[in-house]
Amino acid sequence: MNITSALVLYAVIWFLTFYIVLQLRTHTQQDTGEVVPGTPASAPAKENVGRSALIATAFATALWAAVAGIIVSGWITVRDFDFRGTLPPEEEESQSGG
Repeated sequence: MNITSALVLYAVIWFLTFYIVLQLRTHTQQDTGEVVPGTPASAPAKENVGRSALIATAFATALWAAVAGIIVSGWITVRDFDFRGTLPPEEEESQSGG
């Protein structure tokens, strides 16, 4: 895995975990009983985005390390997802220099 692939993988995992973490411990304006005029009652009353980003970073880093480790170790490869059999056999690939 090259550096660009690693960064893209980390970014995808981080955003996915961030969107999940944003939903944790969210209190709506309706829950607190103070609905600001012009906003829906389901809007968050107070959101600590910085704390959510730190939590997402911690979880994303752990998940990224696990996924990157699996990819780099070769435990799961592209061939594992070749359900149609479109990739050439491994013998041909090694002979052609690929």
